[in-house]
Amino acid sequence: MHALTIDAMINQSCQEQFILLGFSDRPRLESILFVFVLIFYLVTLVGNIIIILVSYLDPCLHTPMYFFLTNLSFLDLCFTTSSIPQLLFNLGGQDKSISYIGCAVQLFMFLGLGGTECVLLAVMAYDRFTAICKPLHYSVIMHSQLCWKLVSVAWSVGLLNSLVMSPVTMKLPRCGRCQVRHFLCEMPALIKIACVNTVAVESTVFILSVIIVLVPLTLILISYSYIALAVMRIKSASGRRKAFNTCGSHLTVVSLFYGNIIYMYMQPGHKASQDQGKFLTLFYNLVTPMLNPVIYTLRNKDVKGALKRLVTRK
Repeated sequence: MHALTIDAMINQSCQEQFILLGFSDRPRLESILFVFVLIFYLVTLVGNIIIILVSYLDPCLHTPMYFFLTNLSFLDLCFTTSSIPQLLFNLGGQDKSISYIGCAVQLFMFLGLGGTECVLLAVMAYDRFTAICKPLHYSVIMHSQLCWKLVSVAWSVGLLNSLVMSPVTMKLPRCGRCQVRHFLCEMPALIKIACVNTVAVESTVFILSVIIVLVPLTLILISYSYIALAVMRIKSASGRRKAFNTCGSHLTVVSLFYGNIIYMYMQPGHKASQDQGKFLTLFYNLVTPMLNPVIYTLRNKDVKGALKRLVTRK
């Protein structure tokens, strides 16, 4: 019955909808995934909303570092919400369809928010570089106008990425093919079902990936090279420990996010394992945004102190 339902949907017009096959070949796995994805999504929502509220309500956290962290939490909320509700809908029933418009919106948000996060993590690295390498000039350099400009650049890069790649991907001829072997409308999965030569599109994707992924990553590595040199010059053990704690959370988030992104987008599209692609996408689309608030909360005395003050406030 399950297979018949999917086959019936596949025969419908692909001009109006796509079929997100996702994990439909493993019905038992779908039931397990539904529970885990729902729990992780709720934890992601609660964790990131708490970070945003704490950073906004506590005057002690009105600093550039927490301004960028608030943007990261808001970004993660949008990032997960762009695809996880649709995934839960598909996992919870036999209907695996998504409308053409819904697919286009999902792709647009996914590309835009992913690109924004790449640049925003580089901006946060620059903030840490300024705080540790130029502490006496930190408040002068990282003034509010510069913070808003840096965040605006991050969001603009993400928007530009979406405006360029979304129409190109959605307009590819598919000759009646509408089975997307993924749980969301991701660019590599949509390119794979095209019925024309996609070398030019894949080359464009690779070039944009180099610009949007590797350029920010290079800036992050340069920033932390200077930070490492500055920390090595600190004589006191407590000073070095404080510097490492300041950067440790951000480095952990960078490693989680970029590790998956590079694996997914910096290799030829047809060589990646489909199952690996699904689970890696699920990881950076759900698990990483869920871990971000935990990482920043557990490793950060300021956030824990702010939470305690808000809880005990009369």
